[in-house]
Amino acid sequence: MKYSGIMRIGFKLLINDKAKFSALLIGITFAVFLMMQMTAMFAGILNRAYSTVTNIGATMWIMDPAVNTASSSFPLPAYLLDAVRSIDGVLYAVPLFIGGAQVRLASGTYQSVAVIGLDDTSLFGRPALEQGKIEDIFAENSFFVVRDAEFEKLENPTIGTTFELNDHRGVIVGIAKVAANGLNGVPTLYTTFRRATEYIPTTRFTISYILLQAKNDEAIAGIKQRVAALGYVAVTKNEFESRIADFYTYKTGIGTNILMMTVISFLVGLSISGQTFYSFILENLEKFGALKAIGAKSRELVYMILFMATFTAMTGFGLGIGLVTLMISITHVKLPNYAAIITFGNLGMAFVMVIIIAAISSWFGVRRVLQIEPFDIFRG
Repeated sequence: MKYSGIMRIGFKLLINDKAKFSALLIGITFAVFLMMQMTAMFAGILNRAYSTVTNIGATMWIMDPAVNTASSSFPLPAYLLDAVRSIDGVLYAVPLFIGGAQVRLASGTYQSVAVIGLDDTSLFGRPALEQGKIEDIFAENSFFVVRDAEFEKLENPTIGTTFELNDHRGVIVGIAKVAANGLNGVPTLYTTFRRATEYIPTTRFTISYILLQAKNDEAIAGIKQRVAALGYVAVTKNEFESRIADFYTYKTGIGTNILMMTVISFLVGLSISGQTFYSFILENLEKFGALKAIGAKSRELVYMILFMATFTAMTGFGLGIGLVTLMISITHVKLPNYAAIITFGNLGMAFVMVIIIAAISSWFGVRRVLQIEPFDIFRG
């Protein structure tokens, strides 16, 4: 490479000053760790916030316009289901019930649960079963329980375990698994729509959402218009997830707090690395002056400083990612309901911020080095 020699000199110059090099790595590693930790927590919260949408898997949802999250539904009238089924382009439409309840366990303790009632005919949105048979859900008093981080709160039920829900007997006939855990910290039970609305007190309207499948993608726009004319909203799965994410990001304190902590982490890393790198440049001014004196061009010195800053930033980035990954992995083992997850978006954002830190740090160093005159160095 054209500049390999000057970069080798910069690398040796950097690692020989172990104190400054360590301080630079610690600053960037700590900043990356904090940024990734904050954004991973937020990504985990959002992933769990729309877990119901993910687990049900419907391509389109019909709801009241006031709905912000899947758990805060507003009941829909029964006639709306018939009206939706008559819309051109609708392949099928089924009702869904989502509600909360208190169950009395065999030990006599009470536990809050989320109850999802599936369409009696199709069981559309049913979870995959680890134990039991899907047809058992039609037996009297039958429920599926989801084995997730909240499973133990129901005292580790097995097939045949009984409980009481609003003076109704319930029986676990299957243990299910789902793609994403819920956010509210309560166990989840699945049953039929009819049983859910019988067991849990509701208003005169019992449908929480209408799930539908369009015949093709071209029909979606027409379906949305027809549903809007009825006074309700039809959204796709991705649109509903975005709706929920926007609510938690902009209409609660979660998004603002995470953003502030991320910005603070960025500023901490920038201040530590910037100050340390500039101090490193100042302590080695005579070396840069000597390189200029023996013929090194200003462009070569700029490349050397950029290489030093980039090498330090990427090393710190790798260490920070490794540290936060290790911490999240260990925490997930110890606390199964811990929500933090690492996504490509988190990694990309942290990478961009580290590049900015390296660019600003190197800019101060470049300015100072370009002002050096070899005469001044040797005169001193």
